[in-house]
Amino acid sequence: MHKSLLMPIYSFERGVNESSRLLGLKGKGLVQMSAMKLPVPQGFIITTEVCEKFFEAGLRLPDGLMSEVKMAIKELEVQVGLKYGDPNDPLLVSVRSGSSISMPGVMATILNVGLNQENVVGLASKKKSKSFAWDCYRRFVHMLTQSVLDLDETVLLKVCGEPKVQDVNGLQNIVQSLKEVWKIKTGKAFPEDPYKQLELSINAVLKSWSSKQATDYRKFSGIPPEMANGTAVIIMRMVFGNLGSTSMSGIAFTRSPESGEKKLYGEYLINSQGEELVSGRSIPCSIEKLASEFPKVETRLRDIAKTLEEQLKQPQQIEFTVEENDLYILQTRPAEMSAVATVKSSVDLCHEGLIDKTTAISRIDPVALEQMIYPSIEQEAHVKPIALGIGASPGSACGIAVFDLMRAKEMAGVGEQIILVRDEVRPEDAYAFIFSAGVLTLRGGKTSHAIVVARGMGKPCVVGCSQIFRDLEGQNHSFRSQYVIKEGQKITIDGTTGKVYLGEIRSTSSKITKELMELLQWANNEKNIEIRGNADNPDDAALAKRYGAQGIGLCRTETMFAEQDMGNTFKKMILTDDINERKLMLLELNIHQKSVFLNILRQMQNLPVALRLLDAPLHEFLPREEDLISEIEGIMSRPGSDIQVGHEKKLELQRVRELKESNPMLGHRGVRVGISYPEIYESQINAICEAAAELKQNGIAVHPQILVPQVSMIQELKAIKGIFENVKKTVESKYKLRLNIEFGSMIEVVRSCLIADKISTCVDFISFGTNDLTQATFSFSREDAESKFLAAYINQKIISINPFQTIDGEGVGMLMKLATMYTRQTGKRVKIGICGEHGGDPASIDFFSELGLDYISTSPRRIPIAILSAAQSSIRKRLSSTVNSIT
Repeated sequence: MHKSLLMPIYSFERGVNESSRLLGLKGKGLVQMSAMKLPVPQGFIITTEVCEKFFEAGLRLPDGLMSEVKMAIKELEVQVGLKYGDPNDPLLVSVRSGSSISMPGVMATILNVGLNQENVVGLASKKKSKSFAWDCYRRFVHMLTQSVLDLDETVLLKVCGEPKVQDVNGLQNIVQSLKEVWKIKTGKAFPEDPYKQLELSINAVLKSWSSKQATDYRKFSGIPPEMANGTAVIIMRMVFGNLGSTSMSGIAFTRSPESGEKKLYGEYLINSQGEELVSGRSIPCSIEKLASEFPKVETRLRDIAKTLEEQLKQPQQIEFTVEENDLYILQTRPAEMSAVATVKSSVDLCHEGLIDKTTAISRIDPVALEQMIYPSIEQEAHVKPIALGIGASPGSACGIAVFDLMRAKEMAGVGEQIILVRDEVRPEDAYAFIFSAGVLTLRGGKTSHAIVVARGMGKPCVVGCSQIFRDLEGQNHSFRSQYVIKEGQKITIDGTTGKVYLGEIRSTSSKITKELMELLQWANNEKNIEIRGNADNPDDAALAKRYGAQGIGLCRTETMFAEQDMGNTFKKMILTDDINERKLMLLELNIHQKSVFLNILRQMQNLPVALRLLDAPLHEFLPREEDLISEIEGIMSRPGSDIQVGHEKKLELQRVRELKESNPMLGHRGVRVGISYPEIYESQINAICEAAAELKQNGIAVHPQILVPQVSMIQELKAIKGIFENVKKTVESKYKLRLNIEFGSMIEVVRSCLIADKISTCVDFISFGTNDLTQATFSFSREDAESKFLAAYINQKIISINPFQTIDGEGVGMLMKLATMYTRQTGKRVKIGICGEHGGDPASIDFFSELGLDYISTSPRRIPIAILSAAQSSIRKRLSSTVNSIT
């Protein structure tokens, strides 16, 4: 096979040492399978370098490329024993895309390239089937027309109608209609020259790299140019799954992509070509039927699946064609699987000896673990579904039924939850899943390209719901029962069972599997940083512990006043300016807080529990000034109004005005309240100490920590520490025991980062509050930034990330580095942690791990993500250290 350094072309046999970045994922898989001597149709690969040159040249094929392609075709002719363009028995080829990153179904594929008005007759004679030959020709003309002219498939279907495979006259009429569309759009006749067809097909595949579907997919999936720099073009001999009842096209997974179970999973469609199966337009057969209908094919396919897993060390998704009982493998790639399946298969492969624990840990996308805690329909709901389809992507979703792709995007843009409802979803529609909570289709199977994408995104999906028929005129979907779904109506889908419900149905979180628990145990042994949970109540604390938390890194005590009675008492306590009245009310609040602290500490036993003292601005607990004014006016305008009540409300209004602040988030909050009203912090600290003392007296070991928020000066911290020490001493005397309670400071004010060495002398631990620290560093509020301008900043590349999701390394990260360095330089053993939202973000966790923090705290349901991310960070660090030591 000819190979140019400028425009390399590789045969499947000769690219074994090249990377998937050069050959594309599909091309690399074909090369590997050829080396394994598996039944792969012969072919060659135009590398991704050509794609780069194509766009550099303004969407022109590089000079000399077609000469090289012709040389490669000549060698292919020798291998196959057929001649490309031959009038009697032509060699036909497929032209496919193949990026180095899996992008199922979003780029162009053209089949049966090389057919024309003359050799379609020869093909019909050779294969003894006119309907077969014209079906191939129809498919080719359709695909080339759609790809080159960039036409929507629905437009072509309206022009040409749905094909009937056995109707030769009908197929010929469709071909003629398509050619007329070509001539109208281009002003030229449809190309009959096989090499011109090949050139146009290569051009169309390369151009599809920049299509809207492809660019949207890469953007949503976070695939930057350095990860995937273009698509390869794979040209391979056609094998025909549409050659009668002993031929078929199919998709097979070596393990179930839903559960990870070790069994063949997939579908096949008799007398079809591949694009018909993956398009979702037909309802295929389950692969489970293959053993009884085509036992030799099933046995051979099972053997190939075993070989691929043993050689490639991970579950594979296989595209195959059977031509008159002969099996061919057209593609293999790492299987797109649900998180449940990925975890189970990785753990199982480790037990089978194919991979080690480090590989199993490294293979899981931490963010995908959220899928394992996806909601599912509660069995107790006892709500009858209105239809049953095929569950294709697990989890449940509720939203407004929307039929139109653009409308779905618009509605999702204003915060609506959308269920996309379609007759079928074509591969090019997959980008619309970005805007949808879930997907419901009337036709299609669960291995179509679009559904594979949905599963990879973790979008619940129900397909093949044939009980639904669509009324295009009325724009509604009618169920054969009395139910009708209109666009805009709320529905619920269950992608696990395939059930569809009217309205919103209660859901519950999925259970953690034993494989995930085992994987997390392996990850716990690998990570070098503690993972704790944020929990404001006993239920969250229990959930955090269940998910593997090594303590509670943040308990927001102000949330304990959310109950109406407690909230009213707290409001009255703030509004009164009589300190004695305030202390009486604090005694009542103390009893409630102590009860909550007892339950949380009991849940966590001897694990650390950081209880943050009141942080929220006082105005959050007070009535609004305008509401009070309106209430007073209403009272005073009524005949026989209660003068006393009106007077009390006026005093309340006066107090609200006294406490009013221009910028409350930067004003009277956190430690400043504790210094202005020391009795508030004294009451909270007393509740913590008494709860700890009671538990210790009952033989329950606990480890409470007191966390002071919004510290910017060491004098603030010393003032609160004085209160803490006095209260602790009093409680110890009362209960006649010693308490082990640590004292700590939040680091969330820029100034506190710069005086961290001084703060460290006064505390046992510090905790970065990255939410407030990010706001302070950028000098904008999270709510305003995310709702008004942050998206524009990211789109215009003014900023590369949302700093409230992933830590800003240059700014916030630099402050954290300084604070950590200053703290460590004191020589005092002070534990350093972080309890902001960034604690559940894998990229941020990598930064925190490199920084050498002692612990991370995150919301309970993100604890598995944090554990896995921390382990992967530790593994990368160890491997990097090993490489550096060798070099």
